[in-house]
Amino acid sequence: MRKLICKDTIHKRVQEIGAEISAHYQDKPFTCLIILKGSTIFAADLIRAIKSEDMDIDFIRLSSYSGTHSTGKVEMLMGELEKFRGRNLLVVEDIVDTGTTLTFFLEKLWQVKPESIKICSLLEKKEINKGRVKIDFLGFDIKNEFVIGYGLDMNERFRNLPDIMVYEG
Repeated sequence: MRKLICKDTIHKRVQEIGAEISAHYQDKPFTCLIILKGSTIFAADLIRAIKSEDMDIDFIRLSSYSGTHSTGKVEMLMGELEKFRGRNLLVVEDIVDTGTTLTFFLEKLWQVKPESIKICSLLEKKEINKGRVKIDFLGFDIKNEFVIGYGLDMNERFRNLPDIMVYEG
């Protein structure tokens, strides 16, 4: 494993993103919709960095990975989308690479007619996403390497690492 982004750099950027989100929503009510499980640690730090009394939190579970490879098939594992009708949504994702998972989810989400949807992702592999999914609040653009730590996993392992590491297994 090789360290890609240290915990102090992550913390500083999460605080900056929290300030950007706070300024964007100001006094507008919104739902922070956290995509499980990979976004959990990022989202926990992020929601504490957002200054808003009009934010609520919800969760959804999506999956498209098996080991270190995308299956190309997205599964929505839990959640009722209808409750998001008319809401301002901030979708919190850990990483966007191909954009397949988020594209699938956003298509389903727009069907219930939310007021707005903004995307916040800790990481993006821009060379792979190629603008398929527009990220409104981004932590870091990274190369096409398989990363773990700070919530990101490889077969449910390594989520607890404080830094983002490149998995070279």
